[in-house]
Amino acid sequence: MPLLRRQFLHMAAGAVTLPAASHMAWAGSYPSQPVRVVVGFASGGPNDILARLIGQWLAKRLGHPFVIENRPGAGSNIATEAVVRAPPDGYTLLLVGSPNAINATLYERLNFNFIRDIAPIASFMRGALVLVVHPSVPAKTLPEFIAYAEANPGKLSYGSGGVGGITHITAELFKMMAGVEMVHVPYRGVAPALTDLLGGQVQVLFANPAQSIPYTGAGKLRALAITSAARSEAHPDLPTVGEFVPGYEASSIFGFGAPKDTSTEIIDTLNREINAVLADPEIKARVAGLDGTVLVGSPADFGKLLAEETGKWGKVVHGANIKTE
Repeated sequence: MPLLRRQFLHMAAGAVTLPAASHMAWAGSYPSQPVRVVVGFASGGPNDILARLIGQWLAKRLGHPFVIENRPGAGSNIATEAVVRAPPDGYTLLLVGSPNAINATLYERLNFNFIRDIAPIASFMRGALVLVVHPSVPAKTLPEFIAYAEANPGKLSYGSGGVGGITHITAELFKMMAGVEMVHVPYRGVAPALTDLLGGQVQVLFANPAQSIPYTGAGKLRALAITSAARSEAHPDLPTVGEFVPGYEASSIFGFGAPKDTSTEIIDTLNREINAVLADPEIKARVAGLDGTVLVGSPADFGKLLAEETGKWGKVVHGANIKTE
């Protein structure tokens, strides 16, 4: 079993070293005060909105506020380090996601080891991206697009929200698996990349459906495929990339993590409550409104998924020789 996966599964299974008495002292009345959730991105963005949504529902169930603290910067590394250094008492949590899995390889000199230092609590959402192109691209289907890109290596440019972000690395995985060459044009966020796609300055973008699909109906962009493993219920006529590039899947995952050595009792309490929240039809509808699907499971399930994502994206980072700016 690969080292990263073995380490994460070990932690997810609750291998802690604190005395049992300490566990009971923390978990017996947990929570007894507000819980801080650190988000590594700015207020108002999709990560922040999702953390606040889950936090509000947890507060209703557990009787204490879940306070969102935004610490943007370095692709969520600043927030992650803050949680790594926090006491493992269940009162400082981290919004964990795909950036953490990517950054484990992308950044060579981090002051923490994400796999070792963050204990997985629960996943709660998986979201896919849509491959959209400018109408000037002479392809109406993904096979036509791949054929055009193969015949014109380096002619197409694709935008992204920044080096090492999910919109960048998803495209690089596509390039590797489809055997095509496109030029990367990084932006400071997906919004300006989408603006330039609409203007024809770049021809390709992997974007959130909510951002891109409205333009396809108006004929300003053309959607070719979605990156999820299965077709989207919201967009059932849109094929998956994997239907034409076997084995391809790329999505953003989200959940909560805690400092290592947080007691299994606290982690299990939070996992149970988060899964109960996700079973509510209203929450499922809210998550669908964010172009995602609920993702339930145990701490071990989330740990396994994060380990798999870390290994997967690590291969892309190395294979594409992606370097931080």
